[in-house]
Amino acid sequence: MLKMDDIQKRLLEEVADLHDVPVGAYNLRANGKSVGRNSTDEIVITPKEDVSGIDIRIKDGTKNQSVHIPVVLSESGLRETVYNDFYIGEDCDVLIVAGCGIDNCGVQDSEHDGVHRFFVGKNSRMKYVEKHYGSGDGRGKRILNPVTEVYMEEGSSVEMEMVQIKGVDSTKRTTKAVLGENAHMAVRERLMTHGEQTAGSVYEVVLDGDGSSADVVSRGVARERSYQKLDLKIVGNAACSGHTECDSIIMDEGRILAVPSLEANNVEAALIHEAAIGKIAGDQLIKLMTLGLTEAEAEEQIINGFLK
Repeated sequence: MLKMDDIQKRLLEEVADLHDVPVGAYNLRANGKSVGRNSTDEIVITPKEDVSGIDIRIKDGTKNQSVHIPVVLSESGLRETVYNDFYIGEDCDVLIVAGCGIDNCGVQDSEHDGVHRFFVGKNSRMKYVEKHYGSGDGRGKRILNPVTEVYMEEGSSVEMEMVQIKGVDSTKRTTKAVLGENAHMAVRERLMTHGEQTAGSVYEVVLDGDGSSADVVSRGVARERSYQKLDLKIVGNAACSGHTECDSIIMDEGRILAVPSLEANNVEAALIHEAAIGKIAGDQLIKLMTLGLTEAEAEEQIINGFLK
């Protein structure tokens, strides 16, 4: 394993909660290079031969196992696209932790684009955690454009936690999922922008199988002059149920555009969307300020609770 410097270690902790090399299967990447990889008897990681990226194959029946695949960038001007494919067997229960942290102290833009495809086997359960984080005092931007595709077989279950709360100048998050019979997906997105940052989240969930269901909830905070666009779409092609929710706080000169979309192609498809955009309520601020907090401290407490 290559040695990681203090900045890279800090980024790794921010995006993957790792203080050291994780136990089990992992692939650690820093500044465009592999800095460590480990497979287990149940989870095998191999590099791709045609493009930059890896294949992760999880054997049938694998339970209570995890895979960590974080990426960190600490060089200004570095741009990369990585393709990772996950093949999850039947009757599995696994945790996959991804994410990317960029520290840019230079004048050139740094960008990481990760394309992740998940093929989830029959009756398997997967939890996927993806965190994005940016830091650095340079004029170069920190850019992240993740693409996530999920293909779910009968009876499978996927839980996704998508988090970006600091330091990313520009991002477009694109997620597509196709669910088979009795498959279920739950997505929880948390997003905060500030300064001149822009963020776009695009979700398209296709419910193809009878008994399939999806619950997609996005919570966002747009501060200062930042801009967010939330584009959530559910397509019901069977006897299914789907729910999306956009819940956003707008502050200062921020802007938010929510674009809900429901498409029912079966008389038994039950689809619901909820959306709300508003400022922090004055009575909430007053209540916390009576407890001794300043207005700024009260705002932070409300935002932290909202994005928790």
